[in-house]
Amino acid sequence: MEKITRHLLVELLQADSIDLGIYIIAAREMTRLNESFLSHQGSTDVLAFDYTEVPGRKALCGEIFICVDEAKIQAGRFQTTWQSELVRYLVHGVLHLRGYDDNRPTSRRKMKREENRLLKALDDVYTFSALNRNK
Repeated sequence: MEKITRHLLVELLQADSIDLGIYIIAAREMTRLNESFLSHQGSTDVLAFDYTEVPGRKALCGEIFICVDEAKIQAGRFQTTWQSELVRYLVHGVLHLRGYDDNRPTSRRKMKREENRLLKALDDVYTFSALNRNK
């Protein structure tokens, strides 16, 4: 996952400064975070916390929490692998840190287009199913 993340941030998004924590967690911990910080009930796929002090930058500073249990559930739903879902959640979280929003239909479509573009670029270089969550 580290190589994929580095490729995404440096090669594709050309971030010039990166201070990013990425955590792959279980549904129980994600539920706790989601309820504590967003007042949303239950688990979710990804949470991103932006700590950047100056908006509109190429620097990334924040944390991304990715739920492996949600990835497994959604992989079955979308007939893909849980590893591909993890990469999708990573990209989604990074896009949030880059200022993308998915609260309104127009902005959600824009974000989804960019998410799909970045996933395609990563998929051209890496085999997601080779990811092992124990490494």
